This record gives sequence, C-alpha cells and structure tokens, in this order.
Amino acid sequence: MPAELPFFVYGTLLTGERNHAVLLAGRCAGVRAAVLEGAALHAGPGFPYAVPDPAPGRRISGELVTVRPQAYPSALAALDRLEDCRPDGRGEYVRERLAVRTADGATADAWVYLAGPDAAARLRAHPALIASGDWRRRDRGHG
Repeated sequence: MPAELPFFVYGTLLTGERNHAVLLAGRCAGVRAAVLEGAALHAGPGFPYAVPDPAPGRRISGELVTVRPQAYPSALAALDRLEDCRPDGRGEYVRERLAVRTADGATADAWVYLAGPDAAARLRAHPALIASGDWRRRDRGHG
C-alpha cells in the first residue's frame, strides 16, 4: 500500500464541491489551505487538471486533506477510481508524491493527482489554462 500521505485537492474534491461530499466528508481529520508550485490548472469538462509547468509564477490553489487512518485505504481506493488512476500510469490522472506549501509557510508531502499522459499532451497542444490557478475562481480566471 502507498504511504498514507495527505491529499492535495484542487477541483471537485475541495470542501463544498460535489465530490468532497461524496468521497471525503466524514473521512477527514483535517483540511488546510495549500498551494502547489510549478503546476498549471487547466479546465476540463466539469473538472480541472493539474499539469506540471515550469513557467514563473505557475501555481495551483487548493487544500491539503488529511484522511483519518482507519478511513485511509477506502478513501485512497475511491479517489484512485474517481481519477481513473491506473497502476500502468495510463489513466486520466496519475498520482504523484509532491511537496505543497500550507498557508503558514510550512511544506508537506502530499499525493497529487496530475493529468495523465494523454490528457497532459492534449492540454499542452490546446491549453485551457485557468490563470488564477484557483478552481473556485475559474469563471474569472481563464486566460
């Protein structure tokens, strides 16, 4: 089983968004604001993608979600299913261990679901950048 790291969420898994209520509510030990540097947020069909992007200032705003230990195995399996995260790395998303920064300036390792290889290639060819890096501000942030 992978390390029981917190999850960095940035789209429909944010508190108040549709998939948080279904998959994370009642399983969380803590939720803190956090930022993933070096990645760009792109709009998908009703959900976003995170794509590594070295351009200066690229960052994604989200939340660092700590899941209760007894709920971790089922939460990890449910999130991998939602994100179509496959062991062969060819799914819609891939899960990677990355460092994120919390609001108090601390860094923490977290599982982050990044766009899988096909989705990332599509978005590099035809970007749908959310310039703000914030899914909740997406209607104000395309560009």
